[in-house]
Amino acid sequence: MSDKAVTERTLWLIVLAWAGLAAVLGHRGAFTTTPDQPPLALLAAVALPPLLFGVAYLSSAAVRSCALSIDLRLLTALQAWRVVGVSFLVLMSFGLLPGSFAWPAGVGDALVGLYAPFVVLAVAREAPGWRRQVLLLNVLGLLDFVGAIGSGVLAGNSPPGLLRGDVTTDVMQVLPLSLIPTFAVPFWIVIHIISLLQLRRAGAAPAAGSLRPAH
Repeated sequence: MSDKAVTERTLWLIVLAWAGLAAVLGHRGAFTTTPDQPPLALLAAVALPPLLFGVAYLSSAAVRSCALSIDLRLLTALQAWRVVGVSFLVLMSFGLLPGSFAWPAGVGDALVGLYAPFVVLAVAREAPGWRRQVLLLNVLGLLDFVGAIGSGVLAGNSPPGLLRGDVTTDVMQVLPLSLIPTFAVPFWIVIHIISLLQLRRAGAAPAAGSLRPAH
């Protein structure tokens, strides 16, 4: 087995272990808070994985090679799953989530998810302006997370919860919804980072063969 294959397998095992850890911690209530506690564990679960990936990318040639060799079309297609964010609006309709969180998070996710297939086609065909479309998709995706995380914290039952009302975002701290901020969001953030790194590489490469994996 090549070094690249070993690295890829190791990274996917890390992703699976990460998802399992997030589920176990959610089951044990590690992300729940009381009204006098800021959601530090939840915020750490969102921020640490992308930071750790950044450290690994900068310090390991194998990680860089693996990240840059992932098909950009696949990375872009993964963003289509963001349409599941409309479930926030459904939960809001049942009184389980506040509108101050559900609207920006749900609509933002839906827009990114619906736009992703069109960007995949542009990348696959190397249509004029495909790089701009990839950039736009990833910028919108990251801004959506900024809005969702910010509104989630502000609408929560904790000291920063300036927007909290009768319904809060506390349901996002327990399973199964806790897997969204503790695994899905940081996973997609890493996907965004890899996509932008590949886009930078593609912009520096000759037009012909710009989508070829890096070696």
